This record gives sequence, structure tokens and C-alpha cells, in this order.
Amino acid sequence: MNLSKNLLFYGDNLDVLRNRIPSASVDLIYLDPPFNSNRSYNVLFRSRGGTEAQAQIEAFDDTWVWSQESDGLYRELMQGGAPAKVADALEAMRKLLGDNDLLAYLTMMAARMVELRRVLKPTGSLYLHCDPTASHYLKLLLDAVFGPTGFRNELIWKRTTAHSSAKKYAPIHDTLLYYSALPDPVWNSPRSAYDEAYLDKYYRYDDGDGRRYWRNSLTAAGVRHGSSGGHGAATIRPHRGNTGSSPSSAWMSLTRRDASTGRPVGEGSRRSSAIWTS
Repeated sequence: MNLSKNLLFYGDNLDVLRNRIPSASVDLIYLDPPFNSNRSYNVLFRSRGGTEAQAQIEAFDDTWVWSQESDGLYRELMQGGAPAKVADALEAMRKLLGDNDLLAYLTMMAARMVELRRVLKPTGSLYLHCDPTASHYLKLLLDAVFGPTGFRNELIWKRTTAHSSAKKYAPIHDTLLYYSALPDPVWNSPRSAYDEAYLDKYYRYDDGDGRRYWRNSLTAAGVRHGSSGGHGAATIRPHRGNTGSSPSSAWMSLTRRDASTGRPVGEGSRRSSAIWTS
């Protein structure tokens, strides 16, 4: 098939990859497969005038369930539909995870990764955007598909500032896994100069030698009112979301306050902040 520019396919991408995309024909692949968002992703049609039409087509349902369909795809991959290392990796994951929803998702991804590797040019690159729920499993599959030399980078995208989670560290990042078909892919540096308006808004401080920086809180907003809120004559009032369950001596030196005045006492009582330099 002769691929033209600005060509958009609608449908199951595995079917499109297998039947419409030639081998070694793609320079760059980016995929952002959602995992268990419990949403149905629809295609909303518009009329020629730009108004929304009533009809919608469900593109896919992002709720993965181990079923006869996923079991059939798994067996297809085991019986020659995938390279031996990919089949071995998927079989190991089945032994580890069992027949569950996560395995259904990984089986679906493995089949598509094999085809994506096939259509990628020798100088091409692939970026897979995922969250920590399944990123470690997806990396193992990509290692099996591309080989250990195909791995280029793991990029961490901090998608939000700090926020509180009750019984774990807050999930604030996504992961981008960068792979290439061969060790020497086409590389165009993504760096560009900051816009002056951006610099003026965020990098408003100067450290004295011309370098500009900005301040950003290390923690989420709010004050904890639990057990760390008071200890005898001293009152511990964590700053902006610091919620140590048992204050250490270092913690107290930062946050100890006089019980009568409420003012900080001791060294290091200034508010903590993260300083990012340009």
C-alpha cells in the first residue's frame, strides 16, 4: 500500500497495522494507551457545517477483562504469532499475574508492539506513554520486542504538583518509554529557548550571578490536624502538607513553635521550598 500524507485510519489498529501498513515504512510512533480508566472512548461525528451529529461510534471500552477473545489472542502469540522472546515474556507474565484483567491488557499490547516494531524504519523511534500502573510490565514487553539495545530512555513527566494521598506517596507522574529500531536512530534535539513571557512569569529570582530561578513548594497545601498536630508544651504544625507520622528531631527543628506565642523557635524555622535553577 502506498501511504500518502495526512492519512487517518479509523478502526482496530491491530487490523490496520497487519493489513494496511507496509514493513519499515514509519519514521516515528507515539502511543498513549489508556489502562482501566473505566471509560468508553467514542468517535463523535460532525456535519460538514461543523455542528455535532447525534450519532456516535464507540471506538473502544477501556475496561480490560480476561475473556475468550484475549485468551485466543494469547494462544495466537504463543503459537508463532510473536517472536520467541515476546512469547516467553508474555508466558512469564501469565505465570506471575494469572488470567486477569492486567494480563488481558498486556496481551493486547504485546500483539500491537510486534506489529509496531515491524512497520518501524531502521532509523525510526517509538515513544510509549503510560502511567506507573503497568509501565514496568510494558517495559519488559518492549525489551522483548526491541531487544535490550533498543531501549534509549525512560522519561518521567511530572504532570501535576504535589498533592496528598492518604496511605501512600501521591501519584504525580507519567512515564514515556523511548525505543529505537537500531542503536543509531534519527535524533532531533527537542530543546528550544524559553519564551521571555514564561521566564518573566516563573523565573523571577536572581541568585546574584545572572542565573534565574523559581520557587516551588515541595509539598501539598494544608495543615495536618492528626497526632502530629500537638506534642505537650510544643505544638507541631507541619507546613503545607508535611505529614510526618512521628516527628524526628530534624522535623521538630523545622516546625517547633512556642506554645504561648505560636511563633517558630530554633534554627531552620523558615518555610521549606524547592528552588529550581535554569
